[in-house]
Formats: sequence, structure tokens, C-alpha cells
Amino acid sequence: MSAGTIIVTGADLARQALDLLAGYEVVYAGKTPTEADLVALAKQHDPVAIIVRYGKVGAAIMDAAPSLKVISKHGSGTDTIDKVAAKERGIEVVAAVGANAAAVAEQALALLLACAKSVVALDARMHAGHWDKATHKSLELGGRTVGLVGLGAIGLRFAKMADALGMRVIGFDPFAMNLPDYVQSVSLDTIWRESHAISLHCPLTDENRGMLNAATLAQCKPGVIVVNTARGGLIDEAALLQAVRSRQVMAAGLDSFAVEPMTAGHPFQGEPHFILSPHIGGVTSDAYVNMGVGAAKNLLAVLERVPAAA
Repeated sequence: MSAGTIIVTGADLARQALDLLAGYEVVYAGKTPTEADLVALAKQHDPVAIIVRYGKVGAAIMDAAPSLKVISKHGSGTDTIDKVAAKERGIEVVAAVGANAAAVAEQALALLLACAKSVVALDARMHAGHWDKATHKSLELGGRTVGLVGLGAIGLRFAKMADALGMRVIGFDPFAMNLPDYVQSVSLDTIWRESHAISLHCPLTDENRGMLNAATLAQCKPGVIVVNTARGGLIDEAALLQAVRSRQVMAAGLDSFAVEPMTAGHPFQGEPHFILSPHIGGVTSDAYVNMGVGAAKNLLAVLERVPAAA
């Protein structure tokens, strides 16, 4: 007999995670589940847990599942879950914090290097038959300052790699404790003012939405590089586009966007100084397993201590 149903808001889950959930019936919502899809599934199966991969989980879905005890994020960012609604209903929200830290930090480094070294533009030129050795100058990162907003598992992993490149690492995170000696804790204003490159590694909140905007970009060094592998809502995209076009920002390497998936006709498309990837920083074969196992372990920990409904 099944211990209950778990809905996964995606099309699959790592085998290692499924092994942990062997006592439960696992139901998949598909690759792009809508709220209506998830409400219908919740009404049909009355899950005890939801693992969130794609889509959003709000009050309507929670209300359709009276047995729901826990919502477990397949990853670290919980902004797609209505945490206020969950708390009001006594539903715990948990996240696999750090499970994809290496993957996302490596993507941030890849975007930073691609911007500094013109990797994409030079590749296109080479394939078109050009040899730009006499005219091209790349940017050397060693000795320059990188400013990190957010010093959690991902930010600190990135900081270690930036330090290995010989960069000065400064960071802002009001919650960070016991930082390594190669990370200097500074104010947000100092990040804007002193950084040659800025990389965002913080969750999206109402307080920091649009934190990188026309005013803060104007405070930055001319020719700064902007990298975002966190959440698209941290950046005012119209302001960033203008800053890149004016060359206040040398290049932007972005893995997340205000509206996802990005649709045809987005202003960033076709802009030569934007390096874009489709929010895949945390999508590696290793992170897929780590996040699945983390999500499974987290929800089991909650279910084991929360008594089943009579």
C-alpha cells in the first residue's frame, strides 16, 4: 500500500531520488505544467508532498490538496512557491540548498570569461573566415575586482574560483557569517563603485527586485561586466540594455530573465554584447541527481515528523 502520492512539477526525477521515495506513488505533471494542470492533479491525487521543478505553486494548488504537508524545491530558489500561503495552511516549504552550487558557480564563471574574452564573438568571426589577432584585445581578469551580491553556497563557490584567477573578491550579504579571508565584506554601494565585474548570487525578494537599475548601473565603473545566474527579476532589463548599448556595461552574461522562457523578439536577442543561456546554470547531470536526492530527503524528513491525517 502506498504511503501517499507525491506530485513532481516536471517530467522526471533522478533514479536515486525515486529510490528514496519507493514507498510513495510519484505522479509527474509534465515539462511545462500550468496552474490549472497542477490544480487538477492535486484534486485527483490529493498529494502529501509536491516536488517543485517547473511552474509555480500557489494557494489554489495548496487548497486542492488537503493532505499536503510539504512542498520541496528541486533546487535552492523558492520564489516560485507562495510561502505565505503555505505557512497559513501549515505546509512546510523546504529547499535543496547547495545541491547545484558547483553547477551554477561554474556557469557564472563561464559567462564571466565569455564576456571578458569575447569568446562568442571571436568564435563567430573565426567560423566566418576571419582572423582578428591584429585588432582584438581581451580583458585580463587577474588583479581586477569582482563584486558578488549574495555569499551563500553558490556565491562562495564562485568567490573561490575568482580568487584562484587572482581577482580581488568583494561581497555583500547581510546574512553571511565566517567568510573566508579572500572575501572582503562590503556595502552594496561599494559593490557598484569598485567592481570591474558584478555577479549576482542572491534570492529574489520584494526588497531587492530591480536592484541593478539605471541608478545603480550609473554608479558602476565604465565598462563593468554584469553576470546573473540567480533570478532575472534582480535586474531592470530595459536599464541594462541601455547601459550595454552606451558601453557603460562592457558585456552582460545572463542565465536568468524577468520572464521565462524568453520569447522571440526579446530586446536582448541580436545584441552583440549579451551572452545568453536559458537558465541552465544548475542543469548538469550531477546537479540533477543532487537536487533530486536533496528534494526527496527534505520532504521525507518533514513527513517523518508530521503525523498523518486521521
